[in-house]
Amino acid sequence: MTVGVALNATDSDNQIDATVRLAGEAAAAGLRSAWFGQTFGADSPQLAAVVGREVPALQVGTSAIPVFGRHPLTVASQALTAQAATHGRYHLGLALGTRLLTEGGYGIPFERPVARLREFLTALRQLTETGAADFDGELLTAHTPVPARVPGADAGVPLLVAAMGPQALRVSGELADGILPYLAGPRALAEHIVPAVTGAAQAAGRPAPRIVALVHGVVTDDVDAVRERATDALAFYEQIPSYARAIELSGGTRAADVAVIGDERTIAAEVRRYRDAGATEVVFAGTEIAGDADRRRTWDLLGTLAD
Repeated sequence: MTVGVALNATDSDNQIDATVRLAGEAAAAGLRSAWFGQTFGADSPQLAAVVGREVPALQVGTSAIPVFGRHPLTVASQALTAQAATHGRYHLGLALGTRLLTEGGYGIPFERPVARLREFLTALRQLTETGAADFDGELLTAHTPVPARVPGADAGVPLLVAAMGPQALRVSGELADGILPYLAGPRALAEHIVPAVTGAAQAAGRPAPRIVALVHGVVTDDVDAVRERATDALAFYEQIPSYARAIELSGGTRAADVAVIGDERTIAAEVRRYRDAGATEVVFAGTEIAGDADRRRTWDLLGTLAD
């Protein structure tokens, strides 16, 4: 099982420079992958391409690009470019997105998200594997009157989905290479998420999916204060049905209940629990919440747990 970290340098003077520096620290600590979120700021595939070029010891990925407000042709172009730039170390994560950001940001109705995900993945798979598309769906159309191939990315791009709900897990098992669940604890993974996506993959004749579990956590001695900060920072996710369900299935009521906060022994034990629940990879997010010293302490521990 590999262990990685989500990098967040949005408070820096230059996000790109700071992210490359952080990625170097992550690699030096023994971490195996660096992941980048996507909202309305930095373009995550570009960021991954830059980091992957500058820090060749790391796998890099996006977690995750919403399918609303984007088109498979554009996302394929970004992903294949990042794959060529990193010589095969880029992993593309997609998400359904949220009603708040989709309708509030793009002015697009947040309708039939799972159907859109299915069509998006179908067209995107054609593009990333063949450099061409010939797809007409109900919601999306993708054709390539000129080639979409990117030399250097001929091996394709792993496609992952931030899926946790039953319908999204079924589509992901059928069409993607794995999932990127966030704020889903070991119980939710073992009892609901992993069986659902694995069963869908088996029924579709696909290989066992990757389970890249994103965990909000940090090593710290100031547990109560850091958990209070995490409660405020993660409250947004409690408004989103898929996250709220995953938190409840994990045995929590607030998002921070699923956060992993404590000393080295506590965090190491939780990483083992995620592994036992079916995670093939664990990625820690929010490690900056307690300051640089605890972030470094967390990365040093996680580096010792990476295969």
